[in-house]
Amino acid sequence: MIDPQLLAFQALNGLQLGIMLFLMAAGLTLVFGIMNLINLAHGSLYMVGAYLAAAFQGWTGSFLLAALLAVPATLLLGVVVEIVVLRALYEREHLDQVLATFGLILFFNEAVRIVWGPNALFVALPEFLSGQVELPLGIIYPSYRFAIIAVGLAVALFLYLLIARTRVGMLIRAGATNRAMVGALGVDVKLLYTAVFGLGTALAGLAGLMAGPILSVESGMGEPILILTFVVIVIGGIGSIRGAFLAAVLIGVIDTMGRAFLPGLLRAAFNPSIANAVGPALASMLIYVVMALVLAFRPQGLFPARGA
Repeated sequence: MIDPQLLAFQALNGLQLGIMLFLMAAGLTLVFGIMNLINLAHGSLYMVGAYLAAAFQGWTGSFLLAALLAVPATLLLGVVVEIVVLRALYEREHLDQVLATFGLILFFNEAVRIVWGPNALFVALPEFLSGQVELPLGIIYPSYRFAIIAVGLAVALFLYLLIARTRVGMLIRAGATNRAMVGALGVDVKLLYTAVFGLGTALAGLAGLMAGPILSVESGMGEPILILTFVVIVIGGIGSIRGAFLAAVLIGVIDTMGRAFLPGLLRAAFNPSIANAVGPALASMLIYVVMALVLAFRPQGLFPARGA
């Protein structure tokens, strides 16, 4: 019998992971859906956001100031990368984009080692979020993780309003549908691309700085979450912010629940030594099984962009 409080606690952990994945997937799916650019370096920008937050916190002594500085700094870095490196790749084959952005991964990994050294950095929790909050059903949940969920939901609302209710959002949706027509109507497509890429970079930097206090900040930390981000995009539907959000929450909950409960459920049916060996492996495979099923039965994704 599973403890309902433990189940609710792990569900919140899954939602928190899903929010982090959404911040990554939202920017990446916009970049691919509008710019038709495969950006493997998106995880590196997440890593840079975490490093910048650690550095700014060390200089200012404040996590909030570090966050306010790290997000625009990451956005500025993304704009520079887009102008200097990526603009030349828009008309190139996807293989060229993959090779170039993989090169950016190697560049950023070595750059952070040069600037901050090879050892992992640790970001201190802000004091006002270092405690716990009491939720319904008597659930005690860490304040910082709860704040991540709240910030992610606020960002999701902001993106919805931006894309669905503003002129900029109209241009983004039009660019995803027919870029040539948008350009023919007099819209500066290069500027639109830069704005979209900058927005995606800022979201990756936000995810990175929020991950800093709960993960070690180290070179290469962007690659594992990038893999999960691509899984989210495949399941949600390329170019769909709604799909990115729903699929991110789905994957976060499946991954967390699988790791928390699957080994125990297997121990109830199999020899404990077998369950202990097989359980963690099956738990880590769950999200990829889900992705394979989606590709087999709904290759456009569960929640594709309208018109897809």
